[in-house]
Amino acid sequence: MNTRNYSRLVPGEEIDAVRQWRFDDVDLRGHRLLEQARSEQQSADLARDQVVRQEAFAQGVTQGELQAQARVQQQMAEFTAQQGQAAGAQLAQLLAAAQLRLTEAEQTIAQGVLELACELARNLLRRELALDPQAIKPVLLEALGLLLVDAAPTVVRLNPLDHAALEAGAAAEFAQLSLLSDPAIERGGCLVESAGSVVDARLQQRWRRALANLGLELPWSSDHEPA
Repeated sequence: MNTRNYSRLVPGEEIDAVRQWRFDDVDLRGHRLLEQARSEQQSADLARDQVVRQEAFAQGVTQGELQAQARVQQQMAEFTAQQGQAAGAQLAQLLAAAQLRLTEAEQTIAQGVLELACELARNLLRRELALDPQAIKPVLLEALGLLLVDAAPTVVRLNPLDHAALEAGAAAEFAQLSLLSDPAIERGGCLVESAGSVVDARLQQRWRRALANLGLELPWSSDHEPA
């Protein structure tokens, strides 16, 4: 074992290889390590910034899509509401027009039914007058009740058939009256004159007044019918 005393100077022959120590090697290595650390930090910062930008971009894209969807949904809702209002207004107009046509149809039907009823009534009345010779009697009594002066001389114009029926069956009852036969008076009616007053109880006038209360204007007889 080599037991040399290393506290002494080392002889030259014992030195195999020697390199001169320089402090700048240590400084450069530290500088390179520092530059490397800075470069790595910058790379890390760049990578982090890139990730942050990508996340921000992704969030922006997502938010933009959500906003676009919200706008589309709002526009669709507004369009649907407008279409619904337009359809509702159109439907209301159609219903109003249909109701108007229905009302007009009902009025037309009611008018036709009323006119038909009047036609039936006219035929029944004519039949009653033809079958009952004394049918003129209540008409005459009603006309006499409308006179203003009871004691004045009274002239009654009657259809010849009604005149003959009264002369035969009620002569005593109407003895105070001057009964005149007048072919111009249709059977079932009469014309009463007394002291300047005239009561027109002719059948045509009574028919016209009765229908006027119903809002109708139908003649008692047509042009092609006999009076």
